[in-house]
Amino acid sequence: MLLTLSASQVVGGIGNGAGLAVGALIVKDVSGSSGWAGMATVMLTLGAALFTLPLASLASRAGRRPPLTLGWLLGASGAVTTIAGAQWTSLFITLLGLALFGASTAANLQSRFAAVDLAEPGQFGRSLSLVVWSTTIGAVIGPNLTGPGATLAGNLGIPDLAGPLVFSAIGFVLAGLLIFVALRPDPLILAGGGNSSQRSGIRAALPHVRGSTLAGILTVGSAHAVMVAVMAMTPVHMQDHGAALNVIGLTISLHIAGMYALSPVMGWLSDRWGARPTILLGQSVLLFAVFIAGTSGQSSTQISVGLVLLGVGWSASVVAGSALLSHDLAPAVRPAVQGLSDLTMNLAGAGGGLLAGLVMAGWGFGTLNAAAAVLTLPVAFVIVAGRRTIATV
Repeated sequence: MLLTLSASQVVGGIGNGAGLAVGALIVKDVSGSSGWAGMATVMLTLGAALFTLPLASLASRAGRRPPLTLGWLLGASGAVTTIAGAQWTSLFITLLGLALFGASTAANLQSRFAAVDLAEPGQFGRSLSLVVWSTTIGAVIGPNLTGPGATLAGNLGIPDLAGPLVFSAIGFVLAGLLIFVALRPDPLILAGGGNSSQRSGIRAALPHVRGSTLAGILTVGSAHAVMVAVMAMTPVHMQDHGAALNVIGLTISLHIAGMYALSPVMGWLSDRWGARPTILLGQSVLLFAVFIAGTSGQSSTQISVGLVLLGVGWSASVVAGSALLSHDLAPAVRPAVQGLSDLTMNLAGAGGGLLAGLVMAGWGFGTLNAAAAVLTLPVAFVIVAGRRTIATV
């Protein structure tokens, strides 16, 4: 089961990585304005949010296999639509395609929760992190397909920036087919979930959102908002300072490597050290990351270091936060609460991406990073307060 989920993350990660590298640049090119560039990440995250609850509801009724398959295939249709938008210089079609593309993110995120359906409580972090880590291979390769993608685009007669999205569509289709064929038996059904009579959606989730579950949801949402806000505008910031497309792609690759490569370490820390201390570690790294990135100026090396640290902080926060929110949930209610968490995560990312474009257009990249740093404060307060409460019980 973990092998199938991990393999799907490898090929699906190629598609996501390619889209992250060129999405903002396509929107900038189609719209003719840097101010619109942040809308690429907004639409990707809004699309993920739009599909999160329906896919989670489907999982509650039918298990993990149908929604994961559907999510990857919808992502493929989004990649094709985005290519059409770039070809026809249509901002509306481009943004619509990116929203559909976001369904692949929803499938990617729900795959990590599928990993804990059959895991022992003391191994949630490690099981989650193994699937998250598997994204590293494809996600690092994806942004570096900008050069081959441009060559492919020339052969297909589409804009150079749209070429990598061809690889996205292929990767998503392969991921969907792999899940459909090989994820048998279904892990959620084996764990006692996936019941057609099981309630799903926000109303089913809300009674269970308290204590550790609430802290985990807040952690994941905040960390994602910080990461998306800074990452979304990095390609634009670098391009405005004369960085070549391959350098931008390499920077995003390194960032994605930071997000996923150390996730097994974060999972081990979460299980052995505790989820709350691991979350505080992640928040500290995020603070250091935005300081490095925000003071990078025209230095591609410094901004690359900042983006790697941004990914590492995100990894610690999201792996430990996901383990924390899942720890006390019965299998029957996990999909609903996990779906609510992913919805919160994607809405936070969309908000971060939307505000990032506005802040950067008005005050610059440094101010954007300073604003992102503020988002770590509520998480630190809730986690520290929770530790004190636990210590007094």
